[in-house]
Amino acid sequence: MRSAKAPLHELDEERLVRLVAKGDRAAFEELYRRTSPWMAVRLRRRCGDEQVVAEVMQETYLAVWRAAGAFAGTAVGGSAVGWLWTIAARRLVDAFRRRAHHAEPPPAAALPEVAPAAEEEALATTVGGDVGDALRHLAPELRQVLQALVLDGLSVRETAVLLGLPEGTVKTRARRARIAMRRALA
Repeated sequence: MRSAKAPLHELDEERLVRLVAKGDRAAFEELYRRTSPWMAVRLRRRCGDEQVVAEVMQETYLAVWRAAGAFAGTAVGGSAVGWLWTIAARRLVDAFRRRAHHAEPPPAAALPEVAPAAEEEALATTVGGDVGDALRHLAPELRQVLQALVLDGLSVRETAVLLGLPEGTVKTRARRARIAMRRALA
């Protein structure tokens, strides 16, 4: 498949990708040998879970093997290394989305509320005055979101998992809660 002109280790990454597109396994192995160490380091900087990093690496190089023919290269101002990183970054985002989608709320969050929750009592004693009154007059679903985001310091995604709501609903309720708080305190 490959001409005997230059050994693989002398070819640049773009040429290696072009050979991979033609099904050259040796070129793929050389590309992997050259790029996988820095790719793993960059992925680890963004994700501390080694299992996720390993899965993303595998998915990335599988995509490279399958889609090398789609690489446009320097003809459109791109580089093989940039193309590889774009694939890896997208696979990492996909992994984060899968993880968030499959995350289950903590068992305590699923328990039905019978009596005032401990955090409601703590909220009543720690946040007083006009702010406490405004919080207590919020609709329960708005108060829960505001408490999780502001008082507990959770992210939108964490709040969504905790309350069993879509992220968009959390954002909408947070906005509504803040507007109601501003009106109540004005």
